[in-house]
Amino acid sequence: MKKVIKVSIVAASMMLTGLIASDVLATVDGKNVTKQDAQLFVRATAQGINYEQLTPEQKKMITDRLVERVLFIEAAKKEGIEKTAGYKENLEKLKDELLVSLWMKAQMDNALVSDSEAKEFYESNKDKFKKPATVHARHILVADEESAKELIKQMKTLKGEALKTKFIELAKSKSTGPTGSKGGDLGEFAKGQMVPEFDEAVFKLKEGEITVVPVKTQFGYHVIFLEKKNPESLVPYADVKNKIIQTLKQKQFQTKLAEVVKELRSKAKIDYTDAPVAPENNGTKK
Repeated sequence: MKKVIKVSIVAASMMLTGLIASDVLATVDGKNVTKQDAQLFVRATAQGINYEQLTPEQKKMITDRLVERVLFIEAAKKEGIEKTAGYKENLEKLKDELLVSLWMKAQMDNALVSDSEAKEFYESNKDKFKKPATVHARHILVADEESAKELIKQMKTLKGEALKTKFIELAKSKSTGPTGSKGGDLGEFAKGQMVPEFDEAVFKLKEGEITVVPVKTQFGYHVIFLEKKNPESLVPYADVKNKIIQTLKQKQFQTKLAEVVKELRSKAKIDYTDAPVAPENNGTKK
């Protein structure tokens, strides 16, 4: 009976703290290392990454670091670091930093941007939300020009699907590049992402065409097939709405912060003890 009561108390305690058994990653001398701890650690080291997205090996590594952190904390306490002047001095500084950080966050949270303001910004700044023209291309890479010319010769009279099929076949059997096994598929890319010689040649092609002259680059000789051309386009408002709102909130926050600083300075007594002194007038200026 006592055991049942004890288990119930522990369960109730965990429910009250919002902690469930599956949240506990490890226990070190009775102290829990939780998923919440791991998430905070991941956010501090890799912004935008979620703990649940990590591989099992990465999760284990993070858990090990957190276990070590608990051990280091206990070791520091046993050595009396908490009682040293250095610890107390730095703790006060950390409190001040946290105070300012939370105050700043509160100011940022108070910044409000309406949908209409975001939409107006989008309409007035469409040049900022343009997606550049891209192409989807394939290539066959060989070591010498003659080999490239021979490949072109084999495909010279082909068009449409017949050309594409033959190109993929030759890429798989002849290309020395890493994309050969994928039929030379380079995926979609914009201007400037490839070496200049390749870039110039591929963007001159029309859809369904191959280069009739081998393209020489630092990697060898290429035969290129242009699968698709995508013109420059405007990124839809819905895709950038949240980013715009955050940008406008940040701008609003900076403006408000400058006003607050000006007001606080006007009300405070500030003495600079080591401020630069203006040079004395030597009679040459009025």
